Amino acid sequence: METYLIPCLLGLEKLVSDEVKRLGLQEVQAENGRILCRGTLADAARLNLNLRCGARVLLVLGRFPARSFEELFQGTRAIAWEDYLPENAAFPVKGYSISSQLHSVPACQSIIKKAMVERMKAHYHREQFPEDGVKYQVRFSLFKDEAALCLDTSGEGLYKRGYRAVGVEAPLRETLAAAMVLLSRYRGKDPFCDPFCGSGTIPIEAAFIAKNRAPGLDRSFDAQRWAFLPAKVWMDAADEAMDKEFHGHYDIWGGDIDPRAVAIARDNARKAGVEDMIRFEVADMRDFRRDSTYGQLVTNPPYGERLMEKREAEDLYRELGQVWRRLPEGWRTLVLSSHTEFERSFGRPAAKKRKLYNGMIKCDLFMYGNV
Repeated sequence: METYLIPCLLGLEKLVSDEVKRLGLQEVQAENGRILCRGTLADAARLNLNLRCGARVLLVLGRFPARSFEELFQGTRAIAWEDYLPENAAFPVKGYSISSQLHSVPACQSIIKKAMVERMKAHYHREQFPEDGVKYQVRFSLFKDEAALCLDTSGEGLYKRGYRAVGVEAPLRETLAAAMVLLSRYRGKDPFCDPFCGSGTIPIEAAFIAKNRAPGLDRSFDAQRWAFLPAKVWMDAADEAMDKEFHGHYDIWGGDIDPRAVAIARDNARKAGVEDMIRFEVADMRDFRRDSTYGQLVTNPPYGERLMEKREAEDLYRELGQVWRRLPEGWRTLVLSSHTEFERSFGRPAAKKRKLYNGMIKCDLFMYGNV
């Protein structure tokens, strides 16, 4: 059995641990900003393809106390790197240190690299390594004097689903958009609307969830090129994921006042293979009305980070509050905002609030209706 470490945005730990449990992994533990679990090597492929809210999938090769450079060196050298890394592997080292005596990240990087080279010299009987082959990204974390050394199976972060237009600055990561949809308890039955859809991330993630489509099917992962992970595990994981897809009729709508954003959203939905499931329209949020008894309104309006924009954002929230009051009682409304005065502007305290981080911005998810 292997150990996996899945970092995630703060506030999403419960969602990610639920996803991991649904995939059948064992000994699932949620910690601050990360999930630990146990599974087979084949689960590396299943986790990468299926996780909606996790940041990346790390295969843990060793965990040990590291209060000194000597302990870090010996602990690293004790790992059987030769079981994972071929002779020509490229093995860059990245990591972080929190609440630990070894706080210099560059010093830890070089100690780990040196210990790996020493171990591999003894096995491969050579003095230097060309590092001109496949990349095996090594990631370490030092937390409260415990080191965890991992291989990053994902490569690019899991939020990169492969459908987002290049060069479009998006305020919302796909992993966070998926989390908002899941927290709204949307399952594909009711209407789902986002009146500030921007480049379409929230409606596209809602379409993936409605269809039960694995979000990683259209991208590649670093571990697909690793010799110790057979290609068959990736094909089996993709087959398993596609067998679980649903096919139905869904009412998913995204509106935005900016025609350019709507054009990009449509293009992104096409790239994601869900363009037939979502209706995108150029629309002013103030005109939004729905008369169906139940539904979900999930949105990430502009934050107004700068002073002048703060007043505009407050006006926007006031107008959104008026729109919300017109909706039938059975609607759930979730709004992500970093604005401290959101509820006052919206005109109603939230039924529930959840602290989340959008990148480095501390936000609240304000939840209204039966949440």
